[in-house]
Amino acid sequence: MNDADERPRLVVVGAGVAGLTAGLFAARNGVETLVVDGGESILARNAHLENFPGFPAGVNARTFLSLLRAQARRNGVAVEADTVVALARADGEFRVEMADGPPLRADHVLACSWSDSDYLADLDVAVVERGSKRFVETDRHGRTGVEGLYAAGRVAEQHHQAVVAAGHGAQAALALLEDADVPFYHDWVAPEGYFTERGREVPPGCEEIDEAERRRRERRSLEAIREAVEESQPEGPTMHPSVVEQRESEE
Repeated sequence: MNDADERPRLVVVGAGVAGLTAGLFAARNGVETLVVDGGESILARNAHLENFPGFPAGVNARTFLSLLRAQARRNGVAVEADTVVALARADGEFRVEMADGPPLRADHVLACSWSDSDYLADLDVAVVERGSKRFVETDRHGRTGVEGLYAAGRVAEQHHQAVVAAGHGAQAALALLEDADVPFYHDWVAPEGYFTERGREVPPGCEEIDEAERRRRERRSLEAIREAVEESQPEGPTMHPSVVEQRESEE
């Protein structure tokens, strides 16, 4: 058995802000993680993302999604274009049925797929009805009533805000790590000596780096950001389907 086989296996359903953030947090703590991208994130309908912290004048929503996807991949997240159509749980693991590819096996599943949750129909998952909307019921950390199944973001009845989706995706991933007994502390990359010169071991999930490595990483991060914002995104925001239908009917 190789190292990958020994790690908990996580399938994240949905490659929006919540799903990619959850995958990032899980993968950085050693969980073998696959994010299933079932289609365009609803954030791509945003003309300009104005209220995500760290962007004083806002940021192009597609640029933000591209940066988040690149960050997830860089930290070990695999992203696959497909659609999850059904889930079953037996013998302590999930069988994940795909629309196009072969079925997957996973120890954990994290649903981040607004607004489709029909693939959960075969599981005993509590659902909350809000008018025409159906949400997966979770505790405040993203756990559902099915062992090993988590939900985050809008499908878990969180507010329709990118920063909320990111935070909830991270929270659900941390709950998963706790439940799977994966050791972690926090995600600090600390200056050399921060822990060790106090007689402490570097905690799980943390890292100490010297000044040369800090500067190297800073240069690399600046290059990545420059490359991402050097040119405008070639495509504009996606219009709501009902507006597209109305416009087409008027032509």
